Amino acid sequence: MQRLAELEQRELPEPPALRKLIGPSFIILGLGLGSGELILWPYLVSRFGLGIIWGAVLGVTLQFFMNMEIERYTLINGESIFVGFARKWRGLPVWFLLSTFLPWMWPGIITTAAAVLGSPLGWVQTQYLAMGLLVLIGIILTLGPVLYKIQESLQKWFIYLGAPFIFGLAIVLAKAHDWTALVQGVMGRGEGYWWLPVGIPMASFLAALAYSGAGGNLNLAQSYYVREKGYGMGKFMGRITSVLTGKSEQMKLTGVTFAPDSENMSRFKRWWRLINMEHGLIFLVVGLITILLLALLAYTTTYGTVSGIEGIGFVAEEAAIIGRQLFPFLGSLFLIVVAVMLFATQLSVLDATSRILAENLLLVQTKWQEQHLRGLFYVCLWIQIITGVMVLALGFKQPLALLTLSAVLNAVAMLVHCGLTLWLNTTALPVGLRPNWWRRAMLGGAVLVFSGLSGYTVMSIFR
Repeated sequence: MQRLAELEQRELPEPPALRKLIGPSFIILGLGLGSGELILWPYLVSRFGLGIIWGAVLGVTLQFFMNMEIERYTLINGESIFVGFARKWRGLPVWFLLSTFLPWMWPGIITTAAAVLGSPLGWVQTQYLAMGLLVLIGIILTLGPVLYKIQESLQKWFIYLGAPFIFGLAIVLAKAHDWTALVQGVMGRGEGYWWLPVGIPMASFLAALAYSGAGGNLNLAQSYYVREKGYGMGKFMGRITSVLTGKSEQMKLTGVTFAPDSENMSRFKRWWRLINMEHGLIFLVVGLITILLLALLAYTTTYGTVSGIEGIGFVAEEAAIIGRQLFPFLGSLFLIVVAVMLFATQLSVLDATSRILAENLLLVQTKWQEQHLRGLFYVCLWIQIITGVMVLALGFKQPLALLTLSAVLNAVAMLVHCGLTLWLNTTALPVGLRPNWWRRAMLGGAVLVFSGLSGYTVMSIFR
């Protein structure tokens, strides 16, 4: 691995108004909407009721604190958190290459999108549609002039249009006793059980918990998005642009920091307050409302009616019930909205994983320089797309199984990166800029939660 340059020092820029900071959290929220919120939690709720939804609240809350510590490092040092990890141990880029590529090589999200989209058309074999959607994502990301702007704009519009529609369905269809079950479920009380029902597949529960938000190493991609939005010292770093349509920008691998004097510390506190508000409002508040109402919609429409339905067939059943109780076209529209949101999630996943793979390849390979980062991104993007097509061509086409496998692997990756982030921010940052005791406690709690659930899941598989 090439020797990393020391951090330069400049003045921390003044923070802008809150409205100008809004953006990165839409991307990370969109990454979660298409997996945990739309599929995994509703799937579990349709079978076991709302008594398990406390797990979603726990997952979103833990990921809020994870994401903020990731943002902290980049706000202060400009560079991505992966460069920070590499400064601590030169072998970590290899881990991030493996723990990003292997969990996300399974195209569960886009396979689910294709299956949902094909449902109203009566298509059974939708793997070829999934392949075509993967290629379409590659074309969109290759032709877009500035990658971050594509991500932010697409996710904002998909959330603005899709989320209110689904919220409206939940509010119209849910009865008083459904809302009561939701409130009780947040507190861990189900129908005849507390916390976890007998017979729930622990792999599926762990998968849903991991996907209560981005999941896996994708949380770490928040480092790229806040940097390219210009948070703090990220203003001095540059952005990835299209090799075909974009104007090349000077990309820096190693970052820029500031001296912790009184003026910079005052600015940092204002930055920290504003970005906590941005992430808290969009990721935590909107994310929690979204996941709870989607679970409520699944409970209202399908709980107790899908015992003989396998895989993601519950989504089609949900749409059918919506059509019967309201208007038929609303059931079909529901499926289209779900498929589009899943497509947007897969697009964001491929963007995030390609960024992670490209930068960690650059950290491992001594011959490549910073100017190669843009080209590496597109190489990684199309390798992943080709891999996904090959997985589908080889017959791996069960959407729920692929999603669960990917999510379990990602839960283990989250366990590792959460511990590493805690280590990095409590040892590499100046004392006055480190997380306080209760934020450290939240990250430590996340490590314990994912350690316990991952260990229990592995033991249950091999029993």
